[in-house]
Order: sequence, then C-alpha cells, then structure tokens
Amino acid sequence: MNLAVDTAATRGRIGLFRKSKAFVALTKPRVIELLLITTAPVMILAQSSLPGVLTPIPNLWLVLGTLVGGTLSAGSANAFNCYVDRDIDRVMARTQKRPLVTGELSDREALVFAWITGIASIAWLGLLINWVAAALSLFAILYYVFVYTLLLKRRTPQNIVWGGAAGCMPVLIGWAGVTGSISWAPLILFGIVFLWTPPHYWPLSMKYRADYQSVHIPMLAVVRGRTVVGLQVILYAWATVVCSLLLIPIAHMGILYTAVALASGGWFIYESHRLYGSAIRHGDVKPMRVFHSSITYLTLIFVAVGVDPILHFALHV
Repeated sequence: MNLAVDTAATRGRIGLFRKSKAFVALTKPRVIELLLITTAPVMILAQSSLPGVLTPIPNLWLVLGTLVGGTLSAGSANAFNCYVDRDIDRVMARTQKRPLVTGELSDREALVFAWITGIASIAWLGLLINWVAAALSLFAILYYVFVYTLLLKRRTPQNIVWGGAAGCMPVLIGWAGVTGSISWAPLILFGIVFLWTPPHYWPLSMKYRADYQSVHIPMLAVVRGRTVVGLQVILYAWATVVCSLLLIPIAHMGILYTAVALASGGWFIYESHRLYGSAIRHGDVKPMRVFHSSITYLTLIFVAVGVDPILHFALHV
C-alpha cells in the first residue's frame, strides 16, 4: 500500500485519545523528564543563595509555573525537531513509532503544535515568572531548532557537543526563575550538563550506528571507530566530574553534595573506562551501560543539588 495513502487513512480513523497521545509523543516526554530533573533542584539552590531567606524552598507556585513553562518550551523544540527530521525518522528503525512516521499526526498538525507550544511557553514564562526566564526559553528553542537540528546535526560529528547546549538551558531558566538573573553557580551547573551530554549520547549512537549511517548522519560513532568514541567518552566523563566539583567552592555546597559528586562521578568514570577497555580489546562492547549510568549520575547530582541546601538550613536553624 502506498505510504501516503496508508498514513492518511490512519489519521482519519484514530480517536481523540490516540491523537492526544500522539501530540504528547511528539514532545519526546522522556527527554523532557530528564530536563525537568535539572530544573527544580536548581531553583532550591537559587533560593538558598538569596540574602536573608528564611527557607531554601522557593514558592511552590513559582516552581510549578517554571516547570510548566519549561515543559512547553522543550516540547516545542522537540516537536520542531520531529518535523524537520521526519524524512530520516521514516528510515531509521529506532524512530519508527514517532507520530509523523506512523501517520497519527500530519506534518501540518506537528508544525502548528510546535508553534503554539513555543509561543505559549514564552508568554507563560514572561507573564507568570519573569522575562529573563522567557528570553532564555526562546533562546533554547531557537538554538535547538536552528543550530543543532538544521545546522549541525547532518553536517558534523561535533553536532551533539555544541547542539547539546540547548539541553543545558533549563538550568539557567530555573535559576533565573527564582533570582531574575544569572551568576557563577548556574553557569557551573550549565557546564555539568554541557560536558555530560556527549558521554551520555555517544554510547546511544554506538548502539544505533547502523541507523545513523543509513541516513548519513555523521555521529561520531559513524565516522570514527568505537575505540575513538570510547576514549572521547572517558575524556568528557572526567571533565563532567571535575566540573561538578567546581560547584563546591562556588556555591558553598556541603558534605552531602560533595559525597554524591565524588561517589556517583567515580562510578560514571568507571563505566566509561569499561566501555573503552572493551573497545580496545575488541570485546563485547555494551554502550548502553554507560548510557543508563549517565542518566543515573545526572539524576543523583541534581537531587543532591536540591537536597544539600535543605540539609544545610535544617542543621543551622
């Protein structure tokens, strides 16, 4: 059956619930979940940095409003990404269930949805939080769409390095949501996520190397051997952990954050070395171990970012 006819028929017979699920899938909710993990704890740290505060917990409506605005912003960027990449998504095996591939959504529906959520995110953050957070949100959308998706992704193996900066913006948005400004602490946190992104994503690209190769996307795992990728993962993992330790003197982090940063960072580095060791021995490489450990590492780091100030206040009241 002709694909155009088939997808048109699919769109014509799906119900409201399935259509709603398709719009949610367009936003890549698992990616958004990870981004939100880096937002709320930063808001607690930002609150604790304000002079004369009586509690490290920011206004919960402020936190909720920032998370909603961030979700809309990231959802818009991801929807634009799905629209731009719909041609290669229809070829790669790992993207066969995306709504523009299955026909649950039309290209026009996806584009309209991306614009609406993007505009809503800027208006929401600007009117309910502050315009610094709104400006950062706008920059994140534009950067992810134009710099990563349109400019870098199909042209250079450094795509995920520089394109990953868009995924760091929730840290700045969360801080700005509380303070209305940016200082050294959120820039260090930005650096953690920025340096973490390559060793997080490159193992995934190793697993799906054939997929990326089939659509001529020059991911590092496609253009270089797995030994080179493994070495780069190690270097960025070390850089990430070192950057995480810089937060200790900059933001006056306590024993909890220090212990978590050292322990989880050591584990992250260990898994990276295991990947490289398997690669140079031409053994059974298991890149998804590093992928999953990187998610756990980032989650632990940012949970510690949020809990450490609370513990500090509790012990000094």
